[in-house]
Amino acid sequence: MTDQYLDAVSAMATGVTVVTVADGRDDIGATVTAFGSVSADPPVVSVSVGSDGYMAEVIEEVGAFAVNVLSASQKVLAGRFAAEGRPSARLLVSGQPHHRGEHTRALVLDGALSALECSVLRHVVIGDHTVFFAEVLGLPVVSGSGPALVRRAGRYHKGP
Repeated sequence: MTDQYLDAVSAMATGVTVVTVADGRDDIGATVTAFGSVSADPPVVSVSVGSDGYMAEVIEEVGAFAVNVLSASQKVLAGRFAAEGRPSARLLVSGQPHHRGEHTRALVLDGALSALECSVLRHVVIGDHTVFFAEVLGLPVVSGSGPALVRRAGRYHKGP
């Protein structure tokens, strides 16, 4: 059933983000497609990451993160942040314009379509993932433009 389920849900295009966390020792980041808006008033988002991964552990420990919504021109960057055994997020953004978020100190990609700084309100472990519900603390200024990067059927595509 798992393979059929994954095939079924991969038919839907999802936006591609890079979630970053500053944990005081290093910068952590990962490509995340399970991101969404939960509430506009107050502004709350959800981010879902694998429970057994380091990203879930760090988000839970730090309690804050940044979400960078990627443009289609950032496909290579999405691949870097999705790679197994990837190095520090600081190394992955080397040569890419970026800055630290005012509220979270997490890395914000200047070329992203949008960015959100978030503080975790609560998290829920569901199956093999942890869903973090987070209040949006700020919307850092970024300068990306063009179509969004989306993922469908296991591949990156240029969105509408």
